[in-house]
Amino acid sequence: MNEKILQKWTTQRFVTIPALLLKHYKELYLKEEELVIILHIQSFIDEGEPFPTADLVSERMNISSSMCSNIIGRLLKNQFLSIEKRWDENGILYEMLTLEPLWLKLINALNKEEHIQSEQTKQQEEGQLFKRFEEEFSRPLSPIEVETLSMWIDQDQHTPKMILAALREAVVSGKLNFRYIDRILFEWKRNGIKTVEQAKEHGEKFRKYQQPVKQEQTRTQVDSAPGFQWLEQS
Repeated sequence: MNEKILQKWTTQRFVTIPALLLKHYKELYLKEEELVIILHIQSFIDEGEPFPTADLVSERMNISSSMCSNIIGRLLKNQFLSIEKRWDENGILYEMLTLEPLWLKLINALNKEEHIQSEQTKQQEEGQLFKRFEEEFSRPLSPIEVETLSMWIDQDQHTPKMILAALREAVVSGKLNFRYIDRILFEWKRNGIKTVEQAKEHGEKFRKYQQPVKQEQTRTQVDSAPGFQWLEQS
């Protein structure tokens, strides 16, 4: 390769456009020709030209100046571009094109997408939660039980993971009923337990503490709940 061409190549500026725009421009209902014009406008701005005209942009494209002007006007109307007034260091007022409205639209689109994905994940987790309860109870849940599960999630703000953890503790304890599971969740919340790991550690500590007490119990006493006896110590 010619050294002059190589030197010119390596010293060229790069257009500062986030890759997220290329991935999501169709979700903003931007057409390809509009996207290319945006790229050129950003290129001019990076080069120190704050207000590239339609004539300047069209020189780099295969469309006429009038068509380029119409597209830029459409971008301004649809709030992908805006015109701002600035003062230079000499106190002279000038106008410039800015892509800030486009970036705001992109951020809002990404937030919306993230929210949708979060809701979908939440629905999947809740669906698996209901299915797991029915598997453990070996029957369909009653309307009251379904409502209780929904209240744990919506009102008490328990996560599906913590509810599943409470279900497992109820199974281990041999007390598979909603009242017992509700008491487990209540105790966890009262003690500031927010993760499955914290719940497991809390249960292990309590059982270890209870071992000396159990050894002193008479043989005639029946331990009806081998796990999470602390729930009955209120």
